[in-house]
Amino acid sequence: MKKITYALAMAVSVFASCTGSYNVQGSSSVSALDGSKLYLKAIKNNELKNIDSCDVVHGQFNFNGTLDTVRMVNLFMDDQSIMPMVLEEGEITIKIDNASQKVSGTPLNEKLYDFLDKHNRLDNQMNELAHKQSQMMLDGIDENEINQKLSIEAAQIAKEEDKLVTSFIVDNFDNVLGPGVFMMITSGYQYPILTPQIEDIMSKATDKFKSNPYVSEYYKIASENEARMQGLEPDGTPTPTQAQLQETIDSISAGQQVNNSPFSQKVLTDSIKK
Repeated sequence: MKKITYALAMAVSVFASCTGSYNVQGSSSVSALDGSKLYLKAIKNNELKNIDSCDVVHGQFNFNGTLDTVRMVNLFMDDQSIMPMVLEEGEITIKIDNASQKVSGTPLNEKLYDFLDKHNRLDNQMNELAHKQSQMMLDGIDENEINQKLSIEAAQIAKEEDKLVTSFIVDNFDNVLGPGVFMMITSGYQYPILTPQIEDIMSKATDKFKSNPYVSEYYKIASENEARMQGLEPDGTPTPTQAQLQETIDSISAGQQVNNSPFSQKVLTDSIKK
């Protein structure tokens, strides 16, 4: 299952015609943050750039400024990514404690963190299966019976996760969240590959979503890789070998991420446009 965590590092610039201002009010009970300098960072011209910065004083911090673009940005402490957010017009609230991180107050941030909360619950359910396995073994249950039962539960959780992610992307095809989450799930793969989930998403996609630079390029390369897996040689830039592609497919089929979580700390391109 493609794990999604609150620590996802998404620095995606979103170019749009808009005017206004943003105001971010933050509070933290994490002692390590007190007295530190925080940054809002996004990608500009293929480089990670600071959008804004502030100090944490007695657990409180504040960002504010003029908004000329809608962006998905990341909150950083020095070079460490803490959490994602959408920089949009309005009053944005950030709360950070040792158990969770939350952004609220504006429409896209509310949507994003409602989605992350739901996914986190599914992730916890998947992690709980390991504890169930240990307990069942202590109870003397046959190993084959344990594996059969837990594999059914794991498949059901994975199905719910796929449905949640797919529905979220489809519902947000034409704002920053759709392409943003698509980028998150695909960035976890070692190479661009077409999965049933991705093919389902693309079969429903709007023209605006399909024309997004990241989505368009990913789908083009993944389609070429798929053709090579079928023994064809489409024109294009060098792509991974069949063995490398098969390794990626096997990892996905086994429910494992090839690299980090698709919501892991990665700096991505500035191609998501509202």
